[in-house]
Amino acid sequence: MKDKATIIVHSGDMDKIYSAFIIANGALAMGMEASLFFTFWGLQRLVKGGLEKGPLSRMNLLGLGKWMIKQRMKKVKLAHLKRLLEDYKALGGKIIACEMTIEIMGIKRADLLENVIDEYGAVGAYIQEARESKINLFI
Repeated sequence: MKDKATIIVHSGDMDKIYSAFIIANGALAMGMEASLFFTFWGLQRLVKGGLEKGPLSRMNLLGLGKWMIKQRMKKVKLAHLKRLLEDYKALGGKIIACEMTIEIMGIKRADLLENVIDEYGAVGAYIQEARESKINLFI
């Protein structure tokens, strides 16, 4: 088993996407390997222009809650999702896009962010990553 963290990113909620990238970047910063397996609504955040689009998982209040949380994040100087994604890739993090989700949701590969996805795979790709990992999370 490798010193590795694997995270299924199932939710497209803004706060959960933040959590996935913060945990994964933390693992990389501590010398671990990290893989993010994006599926269903999580994968929708990797569509061009979609990274910051997700609602807040609780207390969204028609977008007001999300606005308030973003203001608090700005106040404490939390990096934007784009920056967290850039840092993740720069630190060597791996992103796997679920092929089944691409088919089910009618997403075209050309619609996904460029130079971000390392691999397209199905459940077997996730299982291979997970079986080699000390840490496995579902967000």
